[in-house]
Amino acid sequence: MKNSNHIVIMAGGIGSRFWPVSTEECPKQFIDVLGCGKSLLQLTLDRFGDIFPVENVWVVTSAKYADKVKEQLPMIPEENILLEPCRRNTAPCIAYAAWKIKKKDPYANMVVTPSDHLVLDVAEFRRVIKSSLGFVNDSDAILTLGIKPTRPETGYGYIEAVLGASTLSNKEVFRVDAFKEKPDYETAKFYISKNNFYWNSGIFIWNVQTIVNAFRVYQSPIANIFESLLPHFYTDAEQALIDEKFPDCRNISVDYAILERAEEVFVFPANFGWSDLGTWGSLYERVPHDINGNALISNNVELCDSHNCIVHTQQERRVVVIGLDDCIVAEHNGDLLVCRMSEEGRIKDFTDK
Repeated sequence: MKNSNHIVIMAGGIGSRFWPVSTEECPKQFIDVLGCGKSLLQLTLDRFGDIFPVENVWVVTSAKYADKVKEQLPMIPEENILLEPCRRNTAPCIAYAAWKIKKKDPYANMVVTPSDHLVLDVAEFRRVIKSSLGFVNDSDAILTLGIKPTRPETGYGYIEAVLGASTLSNKEVFRVDAFKEKPDYETAKFYISKNNFYWNSGIFIWNVQTIVNAFRVYQSPIANIFESLLPHFYTDAEQALIDEKFPDCRNISVDYAILERAEEVFVFPANFGWSDLGTWGSLYERVPHDINGNALISNNVELCDSHNCIVHTQQERRVVVIGLDDCIVAEHNGDLLVCRMSEEGRIKDFTDK
């Protein structure tokens, strides 16, 4: 029996906030950030298990990362690695994948996921994904996964859900009332005081017909570009035409382009140990600590009188950390970062030097 469930992994980001381990030449999705022997991209695919056959796995990435994707995910058909000639945010990325999948499998269900997130409870994650696929298979709904907040986080967008009644076909799915921008701290405290606000995970599930129609209604210029390219998908002319036409797409996220404008938008509140690993601080919170609160992702490190630090030094050189508290120590290819956790926001000032 044919499996019409497809996964689209978005892997084009530059991940500069994890400098020096992550750089524009090798962003964090291609790096073993957790020290577990696999990159975040590989872990992303692994957590879906056997929900999707390999011929239904798609990766959208920058053309300059094509070889990294092929090296790390050699099982994926080469035609399923979609190469963007330039960055245009998530809406054009998703549209490209949707139109290409639609030509091959017109009634496909799609899961769209970032490539650089962390999920701790894989079994619960798979249950949620399977349940979500069943929901969109029987409806014209746009579905996003919401994560129950555990703290007043200012770095995530929020979803406000209508919890008065669940949908008839899935008692765990609720209508979205509003999407909220990344809040200030006081607003974030207000959100978590309620029971109907969720972090926006950036993981989306829908039927391919649903998302294509949504682009036609709400983003017709983008839809027109990919409609014109449709006859050329799976031909030798495809990449050259993508290189020519893709830059004409508006630079816009799918949240702004579609989700905040569409009517049939729903959220599946979930709790599977999620983090977007956007900062060293978020990584520190998600990895094991020693008795002094230090998180060590290192092969050869010694700590003395140091507390609540994260140390990421996986190369062979010896690292000694003495007398530091609440600090980040990260070394990669000759670049060394030492800073207080509270000063992490300033790292971006040095990543291009």
